[in-house]
Amino acid sequence: MAQIGNISADQLIAGSSVLSRPAEEFENDQTIEALWAMKAMEHAEIYFNILCSVDPKILRLTPHDNTIYKTFREIFPNFKIDVINEDELKSEEGKNKWRPFCEQFKDLVEDYSFGTLIRINCTDEYSESNSMLTTRIQFYAIELARNREGFNDQIRQKFKPKKIQKISC
Repeated sequence: MAQIGNISADQLIAGSSVLSRPAEEFENDQTIEALWAMKAMEHAEIYFNILCSVDPKILRLTPHDNTIYKTFREIFPNFKIDVINEDELKSEEGKNKWRPFCEQFKDLVEDYSFGTLIRINCTDEYSESNSMLTTRIQFYAIELARNREGFNDQIRQKFKPKKIQKISC
């Protein structure tokens, strides 16, 4: 039976449906944290493969891309998207700026608050040193801006899609 760390495939399958429940229902459970991390990594791999395959300017991430992008640039007109400053997202001041932005998409964007990996430097691939955790709506806002403003254009020339590692039982 396949395993990741101390988590068996059976535990992964059983836990995958649990991830759709509200975060408030969970205490600090290592199994749940591992499942969230794996789900975030799988999302990152899929997204990066899409960037390697498709012109980012025509890529649609949600049915609400125009609204997300427009609102992001209205509220954060000078947010630097090529290399993200983590403090602008995670400092107390950053959180206070981002919270109202994120919450306005609560009923519009599915899984808007899911933990999602984003590349810090948009010219490079996901790696331990080039990734940080954000909410899904922050990921959408920043990646939509990167796609529309040409910051992700060089990815297709620099990288090729990779085979995504799936866990099999």
